[in-house]
Amino acid sequence: MSKNIFSQLSDAMANAVEQAGKYTVLVDARRRQSASGIAIAKDLILTADHVIEKEEDINIIFGDGKESKARLIGRDGGADLAVLKLDSASASPADVAQTPARVGEFILAIGRGNKSGIESSFGTINAIGGPVRTGRGGMLEKYIKTDFVSYPGFSGGPLINGEGQAYGINTSGFGGGGGAITIPMDIALKVAKALEKDGKIKRGYLGIRSQTVNIPAEAKKQMKQEQDTGLLIVGIEKDSPAEKGGLILGDILVGVNGLAIEHHDELFNRLSGDVVGKSTPMDVLRGGKLQTVNVTVGER
Repeated sequence: MSKNIFSQLSDAMANAVEQAGKYTVLVDARRRQSASGIAIAKDLILTADHVIEKEEDINIIFGDGKESKARLIGRDGGADLAVLKLDSASASPADVAQTPARVGEFILAIGRGNKSGIESSFGTINAIGGPVRTGRGGMLEKYIKTDFVSYPGFSGGPLINGEGQAYGINTSGFGGGGGAITIPMDIALKVAKALEKDGKIKRGYLGIRSQTVNIPAEAKKQMKQEQDTGLLIVGIEKDSPAEKGGLILGDILVGVNGLAIEHHDELFNRLSGDVVGKSTPMDVLRGGKLQTVNVTVGER
C-alpha cells in the first residue's frame, strides 16, 4: 500500500531534521541552559552571542556524540552572533539553502539544547522584513519571522527547509516579547566573516544629527539615482568626522560611497564594515547643487 500524503510529509520532515542534525551542534558556554550552533566550516561554529558567557574551554557536542573544545574568536551583540574556533577541524559544514525563504512556507527549527539529541519545532514563515533595529545597538538588514515554538536551547540553531538546508540562524536574544526571530544565512555569514577577520563588527559614525526631508524637484535632476528623500543635517558635533570632513549645517546627505541614502536606517548600514576609518565619498545637496565631500568615517 502506498503512503498517504500525511505520511510522506512526515517522512520528509524527519529526513530534513536528520540532515540538519549533521551540522547542528550543542554549545556549552554558560552556567545554565546549553544552546545550539551551526557549523559553517570544518573548524568554525556560528551561534548566538547572548548564549556565550566564557571565551575559552567551550564544549561543543556534535550530532554523532563526539566532543571538541572551542574558543571565542569574535562576537557582536548588535547582531547577536558569535563565532567559535574548534580545536580540531571535525565539523560538517551546513548545507545552506540557495533559494530564498518565502512567506507561507513550511519550516523546521532545529536545536540541541541538551545531550539527549536533536530537537525540532514545526511552523510556517509569517513574514520577511527589515531593516530593523535590534535594540542591542545593531541593525538587521533583513529578518525572518515564524510561528515555531522556540524551546530552551534553540538559540543558535538553524531554521531549515524541507530539504534540511539552512535558511538562517534562530535567536531569542533580541527580546521584545515577540519570541525568536531568524537571521537569514546570507547576513549571518557576512557577519561571521567579519568576526573571523576582526573579532568584532566595525560600526562607523559621522557625528551628525539629521532629519528626513523631501528632495526638491529641481535637485532631483542632478541625482545619480532616483530617490525622493535625503537627510538634512541639523547638527554637527565638534571635532567629529563630519566637521573635519567638511560637511556643514543645511547639507542634505543623499549618498554614501555611491549608494543612495534616503533614511536614517540606510545611513546606519552604509557606515558599517569596510568604510570605517577610510575616506569615503558623501554626496550632498548644498545650496541646491549636488557636491561630493570626502569624509573619513569614525568608529563608535
